[in-house]
Amino acid sequence: MLYAVVDIETTGGHASANGITEVAINIHDGNQIVESYTTLINPKQPVPIYITALTGIDNNMLKDAPTFDDVALQIYQLLNDKIFVAHNVNFDYSFLKHHLAAAGYDLQCKKLCTVRLSRKLIPGRPSYSLGKLCTALQIPIQNRHRAAGDADATSILFNLLQEYNKEGIIAEMLKKASKEQVLPPHLDKTSILRLPNQPGVYYFKDSKGKIVYVGKAKNLKKRVASHFTGNTPNRQRQEFLRTIHHVDFVVCGTELMALILEANEIKRIWPENNRAMKRYEHRYDLYVFEDQNGYLRLAIDKHKKNNNAIQSFNSLLEGYNFLTQLIDKYQLCARLCYLQKTATKCYAHENGQCFGACSGIETVTVYNKKLNAALADIQNQQPSFALVDEGRKEEEFSCLVVENGKFYGMGYFTDKNYLQDGLAPIKKDLSIYQSNSYILNLILNYAEQHPQKLYKL
Repeated sequence: MLYAVVDIETTGGHASANGITEVAINIHDGNQIVESYTTLINPKQPVPIYITALTGIDNNMLKDAPTFDDVALQIYQLLNDKIFVAHNVNFDYSFLKHHLAAAGYDLQCKKLCTVRLSRKLIPGRPSYSLGKLCTALQIPIQNRHRAAGDADATSILFNLLQEYNKEGIIAEMLKKASKEQVLPPHLDKTSILRLPNQPGVYYFKDSKGKIVYVGKAKNLKKRVASHFTGNTPNRQRQEFLRTIHHVDFVVCGTELMALILEANEIKRIWPENNRAMKRYEHRYDLYVFEDQNGYLRLAIDKHKKNNNAIQSFNSLLEGYNFLTQLIDKYQLCARLCYLQKTATKCYAHENGQCFGACSGIETVTVYNKKLNAALADIQNQQPSFALVDEGRKEEEFSCLVVENGKFYGMGYFTDKNYLQDGLAPIKKDLSIYQSNSYILNLILNYAEQHPQKLYKL
């Protein structure tokens, strides 16, 4: 069995937009290095100043170096059919696989990460960076942050790790079913093994325990593992994988409950890697207020946190259409509802006659009575119900409650007669969550598809 101990230097942190500036490959037979290869590479793009400061490699050094296409065949032949070994193996592998593919070569190797291997065989170290690990283990590094120097140090580290490998951990990690090498370098495999095959919400955390991503799953173990398949070379994915040190989870009774918890947790925690859900907000609300003359007035306005809205809408047009229907039905003043602003008097849509509220002809008492009737109609149309579904274990049920058209909360119980006395007794046992139109639409769609799980309250 032959190993290729690899280190590369690059112009940046992800393969899709950066080049390789140096490659070093030590062919190792399990006991010693039997062949070495190293070369500078012209990346055909400028080397950033901070990379030069770190590695010492500058544009002048690379101008006469071969391009990657010039050496791709030789690199492929050295790596092909070997076990690819590197410190944080997925970084080096993603770069070489990406650039070899661009040159017409399909690299397919088993991988072995000396970061992950060191964590298993030499646990308890404060840092597993190559420099600090080599210092702690008294491994000399010549030309730190140059490919050949780091590859040589990694080769010595690999020899040492084999001495610690009394229980066959390396062989276990190399098994196809192990999936060990696809995991981020700092994430222990036991974090994946302990995940259940149940719906829930998972939390990726960095080295300090800060939550950097929240996700939902129909099957926690499968969904979390799916994050680490493939070798996508883009910057976002590579930085994301380097960040993950821990994964925690909360089991939910159903996928719907996981979706709701995920939406609430993203809004509560605001993780840096959750982009799509962070952008979501229902954008417009219907509000009621009393003006200086005592008239109650309706208005469509942008969503404001902590303001009690009567109804929420996904667009301004949707809000205006709803308000227009109220005006027609209850003969409200369009001008007092901010749908007419240019005329001094307002006109109904059916007959063109002014109802007189904006001119003070219709009294406050009469007009407010009509508007309150409209509000009562809106309130009466808002549903109150519970969805009773599967729990987290066999003897348990889940309960999800909507009250007056807004999501109230959810929880778990063991007695299906729990709901026989209505909503009031059960509210104290539910966890309360924020409601928005996204969550409410999820619930209403689910209730429509599963009417047998619906209990009207």
